[in-house]
Amino acid sequence: MFVTWWFMLRMPGSSYRGPLPAADDSLNRLAADLRRHVVALAGEIGERNVVRRPAAMVRAAQYIEAEFVACGLDVERQTYDVLGTTCCNLIAEIPGTTRPAEIVVVGAHYDAVFGSPAANDNGTGVAAVLSLAKQFAKRPGARTLRLVAFANEEPPFFQTDKMGSLVYARRCRQRQENIAAMLSIETIGYFSDERGSQKYPPPFGVLYPSTGNFIAFVSNVRSGSLVRRAVATFRRSEPFPSEGAAVPDAIPGIGFSDHWSFWQAGYPAIMVTDTAPFRYPHYHEPDDTPDKVDFDKTARVVRGLRKVIEELVGSSSGRQNGTTQ
Repeated sequence: MFVTWWFMLRMPGSSYRGPLPAADDSLNRLAADLRRHVVALAGEIGERNVVRRPAAMVRAAQYIEAEFVACGLDVERQTYDVLGTTCCNLIAEIPGTTRPAEIVVVGAHYDAVFGSPAANDNGTGVAAVLSLAKQFAKRPGARTLRLVAFANEEPPFFQTDKMGSLVYARRCRQRQENIAAMLSIETIGYFSDERGSQKYPPPFGVLYPSTGNFIAFVSNVRSGSLVRRAVATFRRSEPFPSEGAAVPDAIPGIGFSDHWSFWQAGYPAIMVTDTAPFRYPHYHEPDDTPDKVDFDKTARVVRGLRKVIEELVGSSSGRQNGTTQ
């Protein structure tokens, strides 16, 4: 049993410890860009869902589409009907140069739970996807990169046929697309240096830090090689605390985002998160507002994710760091 748990929880490299390096101009610009997106979604549009605020959901989709287009990307709208309202997943694709049939998906849901403006859950995830779109739009890799904003992750559609990511993942499977990796960016903007600020489902409290100052990479056992690869790259690239785990998906919280949908379709997928309800005191509350987000630390996470995605898509020559990917 100990060997099994050690295999699931042991990650390559070491989590960063100590003071964070000073922010440079590039990081400050990234933080400002992330803030702009979160304020637009949570401050200006606010609660957005097809049940109570369908018009706001439309405005959010228009905002995301316009930001993709501003990066020079074409946008596909995958539409479907929910309660008489047309919903859409928004897909921006950067074709791969040498292995375009191999696809890396990076996505986040843009809807909000009832009664919440959803700055962290999941304005921060959408902001990250939009920032990554700007970063990669003119830098194609060997593999195809798809950046997707999903509808209807929140209740009452969570893990139902109307969940946007499940609609999308099933279409990928029907088309027999080769999704090599999927990253779900979910609630990545809240960090605390206070002891006891981090909670876990049992038995993880005795295995992981009690201070909620890290970003987490989470997968099921089947996606273990992907989560270890992502953690290794992040730790090599970004001086920021990080933890990772590949555990049974029956454990509470492990499947609490859009990566779950890709598991259902048989694809490797991971979640990148600040652990949401296990740390964030404003989770699913009316005060999940932009002022609760630490944009400097969120920017550091997104900067590290850039390197993770670069490694996953590979260089345009099909080689990276001297080895074939």
